Amino acid sequence: MDAAQDHAIIALYNSINSHRNYLEGPNDQLFSETPLHRAAFQGHTRLALEMLRLKPSLGKKLNLDGLSPLDMALRHGRTATVRGLISYDPNLIRVQGRGGITPLHYVVEMENIDLLIRFLLECPSSIKDLTVRQETAVHIAVRKRKIEAFKVLFGWIKRTDNTAVLTWRDEEGNTVLHVAALTNQPEACSFY
Repeated sequence: MDAAQDHAIIALYNSINSHRNYLEGPNDQLFSETPLHRAAFQGHTRLALEMLRLKPSLGKKLNLDGLSPLDMALRHGRTATVRGLISYDPNLIRVQGRGGITPLHYVVEMENIDLLIRFLLECPSSIKDLTVRQETAVHIAVRKRKIEAFKVLFGWIKRTDNTAVLTWRDEEGNTVLHVAALTNQPEACSFY
């Protein structure tokens, strides 16, 4: 794997040598599939990190599906690439894709507890990110009935003194407690 990744990095530099705007071109367009999207999708961690190092703004670029490179790695189970990307730039956790969904919102929805904890540790401020529906990660956990993710988020919010997040209202005017009550989730309600 190391030799293949080394070869891919050499190929990257050859592409840059041949086409000076190899990494530059996509920034002219609002949405674009970048080489970083492809590397993240394929799980080529070292290549993805080299591209990110050369052009950090690519990490925030959305493709035509409204997904960032970190989203691509997440959605295709490329955990090593996810970890590499967020170690290099923790703020990639806050990049809003389609519907304002961030990678934190996505790991809550998938109830990937290991990555959820890692995301919160790497980028604590991501707990305050809202979707276009004005939902926090906690709203999503309750609405999608992801009780384990809810427990982690609730504990994190209490420990980090971010309890105000629990009072934020979604576009329908519901706090997290309202959503829990409306969807008949007594376990979530019992945390209040």
